[in-house]
Amino acid sequence: MSFHLDAVQHVKRMRGGSQAHLLRASDGGFYVTKFSNNPQHVRVLANEMLGSRLGRWLDLPVPEVAVICVSDWLNQNTTELCFDTAGLRHKCSPGRHLGSRYPVDPLDDLVFDYLPESMFTKVRNVADFARVLVLDKWTANSDGRQAIFTKKAKQRRYTAHFIDQGYCFNAGEWSFPDLALHGVYARNHVYSGVTGWDSFEPALTRAEEAEPIDIWRCADATLPEWYEHDSDALQQLVETLHGRRLKIRDLITAFRDSSRQPFPNWKDSTTQVFVSTATQEQLS
Repeated sequence: MSFHLDAVQHVKRMRGGSQAHLLRASDGGFYVTKFSNNPQHVRVLANEMLGSRLGRWLDLPVPEVAVICVSDWLNQNTTELCFDTAGLRHKCSPGRHLGSRYPVDPLDDLVFDYLPESMFTKVRNVADFARVLVLDKWTANSDGRQAIFTKKAKQRRYTAHFIDQGYCFNAGEWSFPDLALHGVYARNHVYSGVTGWDSFEPALTRAEEAEPIDIWRCADATLPEWYEHDSDALQQLVETLHGRRLKIRDLITAFRDSSRQPFPNWKDSTTQVFVSTATQEQLS
């Protein structure tokens, strides 16, 4: 996939606070595109880029991300490219925006925002709901965990994809309010398979052993205009992320011990806790 793509066709408006749009790009793929002048904050584009690239580095099923260039011509000739805020309509701006690749063909395949609990036996990667907690707690995702479920016409099982990293780092604030119920999925049944720390592997150990260069490689694709050219703020964000990697277990523990009681099958006495190299160094 080319990292910089041109938008060639508007497909539809999407739901959500950033009022993203689904666009077809020059590579033939479809991308949920967040615009820099969206109603939330320009930094949600930076968050989507960094959060998604961290998620893919952790081998989680999050979308590929790219820079989508929207031309003046396409913008001016597509009346649907707009936002509705407080009863007023505003045009999306042309230029470089953030695209998250749609995991299937929206014209032919099945996509659901929600599946009832009875259908989760047909989701092939339910265990990833535990692993994505590593990402959400590490990045202080201040929204609920968002997921969609897709299935191609001839497939029998669904795949969960973890979308919308815009509220990582507390949206436009770039702060880390660590609340126990932040960044978690709305329903407990997705966590029923969690039996201990090994249910979060290998994402947990990889995050704990992250070096600054690993985080910078995920951040370096972020366009300066998406973080208002504040390179000091980006530097601080990366440094904070590196320091926070050793807090992830504590943050998951706070969720485990919360009023949600999300892990009914947690077995401390029988689950071996793997202590990563980074944690050993901290303790030594």
